[in-house]
Amino acid sequence: MSEAGYETLIIDFKNGKKEILKTLQNQKPLIVGFSVVFQYHIYEFEELITYLRTGGINCHFTAGGNYASLRYKELFEIIPSLDSVVRFEGEYTFLELFKCIQSGADWKKIKSIAFKNDCNLIANPLRPLEKHLDNFPFPKRSPLKEYALDKKFATILAGRGCIYECLFCNVREFYKQLSGPKKRIRRPEMVVQEMELLHFDKDCSVFLFQDDDFPVRTEEGSEWIKIFCRELKRKELINKIMWKINCRPDEINHDNFALMKDHGLFLVFLGIEDGTDSGLKRLNKHMTVAKSMEGINILKKLDICFDYGFMLFQPTTTYRSLCDNLDFLREISGDGYSAVTFLKMLPYFETRIEKQLREEGRLKGRPGFLDYDFRDESMNHYYTFTTDCLTDWLRDSDGLLNVLKWARNYMSVFSHYFNLTPEVSIISKDIIKTTSESNIFLLDTMKELVPLFESGKYNNGNYKDLTSYQEDINRKHDHFIEQINNSMDKLLRIVDHQKIAKLVFY
Repeated sequence: MSEAGYETLIIDFKNGKKEILKTLQNQKPLIVGFSVVFQYHIYEFEELITYLRTGGINCHFTAGGNYASLRYKELFEIIPSLDSVVRFEGEYTFLELFKCIQSGADWKKIKSIAFKNDCNLIANPLRPLEKHLDNFPFPKRSPLKEYALDKKFATILAGRGCIYECLFCNVREFYKQLSGPKKRIRRPEMVVQEMELLHFDKDCSVFLFQDDDFPVRTEEGSEWIKIFCRELKRKELINKIMWKINCRPDEINHDNFALMKDHGLFLVFLGIEDGTDSGLKRLNKHMTVAKSMEGINILKKLDICFDYGFMLFQPTTTYRSLCDNLDFLREISGDGYSAVTFLKMLPYFETRIEKQLREEGRLKGRPGFLDYDFRDESMNHYYTFTTDCLTDWLRDSDGLLNVLKWARNYMSVFSHYFNLTPEVSIISKDIIKTTSESNIFLLDTMKELVPLFESGKYNNGNYKDLTSYQEDINRKHDHFIEQINNSMDKLLRIVDHQKIAKLVFY
């Protein structure tokens, strides 16, 4: 839109409905687009859109994103105030929609548009995928925010799509609706050009690649990575920037990742999901535990940090699989290299697991918030109790998991941009020690609770005699946070001293 000469404005959904209404009243836009990517915010969008309409915003409202594209009928039922939905990739469709509204032309003939016509819902034919992503201009961005230690960050993409078909994911379903390749990768030279622009024009130092699967391995092998790293060097960005990627553990090899680390890679998000071969097969991951461990050990050897996705609770979870997965988590995180985290597999829209659960009659809840029960009633109670106990630990923005990641991120940035002293090395070891102790405590507690619930004793939902576990978890949670905060206070004092020393030197 900006490249086409139109004025655009990005508004953060988190600004709140009153502030958003005020902004729109001042701007008087021709069209407002709502990014409905996930299913879990659709009622918040419904509330916002109703509020905006009541507040007098009568321009064209459209929505886009994964959920809007795949479940547009459902979305119109929930949010009848929408005028249209831009389905799938919206760069060309949204621009054409804007031009039609501006000129008064008939926008209802645009490809990839869905809309209501009286009582009927119309979905126009879909336009094919853009084969060459570099034909799109670089995206317009909001002001960049701080990542750590005054270093700003930006999210960025090297490609779109995924060749895999995991049971729980709808990315492949999203792209297979359209004609064209299911995974497209930008030219590495263009990705680096965007990074260069962001670094020198926006003072961006940290790049978080959001690809579902970063192109560490393509049909041409590792050639993309080699060209990408070569371009970073040619543009003199090495040592000036850091970057994070997402990939599968079985895509990791020592040489490629050693090369990437030398050119700024500091963090990898791994799609692990399960710690058993049977579980990985059930998830259609086409991967083994041995491959997961091999990739993880390579990252540890190269001293590259990693986070991971892990679905400890799944529709088929048993106490046996639960304990096997807890053992796996202890194996990969008992050393404190990464903070323990896990989730329940959720039946995302248009995934194979959602369809399976619907066929089995196990889905419950309203659209956007569908869930399921486990087959074993006692597992439902185990999940409820442990989730309640660990909500602050694993989910709260100020909880231990986020605090541990915050400390890790600060240490990564410090290591890249500041002088590593013996005192800093001690702080780093203290953070790892606290991470290890908290990981082991959490996993041991989860395992200790297994036989108590497996017995069926708590199927009545009365957990009163388990309050000591809740109290111990809360006490340990606060203790570990205090340890991390003490370590970080020491680190930040060193940062201040080094900044002052640089100013004096210059």
